[in-house]
Amino acid sequence: MNLKPVGRTLLRDQAYRAIKDAIVAGTLAPGQLVKDRELAEQLGFSRAPVRDALSRLADEGLVESKPQSHTRVTPLILRDVHDALVVVRAMHEVAARAPVPSLTAPDIAGMRPAKDEFADAVHAGDVERALRSDDALHDVLVAACDNRAVAATIDRYTPLIRRLERQQFATFPGQRSVVRHEELIEACVAGDAETAAAITSTIWSSLEPRKE
Repeated sequence: MNLKPVGRTLLRDQAYRAIKDAIVAGTLAPGQLVKDRELAEQLGFSRAPVRDALSRLADEGLVESKPQSHTRVTPLILRDVHDALVVVRAMHEVAARAPVPSLTAPDIAGMRPAKDEFADAVHAGDVERALRSDDALHDVLVAACDNRAVAATIDRYTPLIRRLERQQFATFPGQRSVVRHEELIEACVAGDAETAAAITSTIWSSLEPRKE
């Protein structure tokens, strides 16, 4: 595993973000054992902020610790992914419904480049770019919603979904999402909050993990 060193300001937050990103990206794989000493060495600072970061990530369900034994990245459990998806979908529905009637032209203009970037990434099979641009599109509505609880809940539970998305990208319904993004923007332009919320629900429902 290779984590990039980070600066020394706000070390706890930086350690948290770096380790969380590595887990979500799969650099730290599901089930992988992690040691605070090794992580601290790779990130370039002491063990204290790493321990704090691991504690926060344990609260969020991304790592788990067995006292006097080990700490590991939480394995992918479909029930947990499903539960997180239900919550994230509901929050994105709120974020789509609440601000749509009062969205500004700059708000909608901000969604279009993300939509185009997502389409290009899906056609190129670039999972990282697709996920970034998908976030950018939906983040416009989350920001316009201006509800801190909604934004915090999305930030809290989305990583549990993202790990599975990366693994299943070959079967990810990206082409349908490209069309749905077009429809979502059209609903926003029309000021149709209910349609925007329904389309958003459909987008997130398409990520429902398949049972083997």
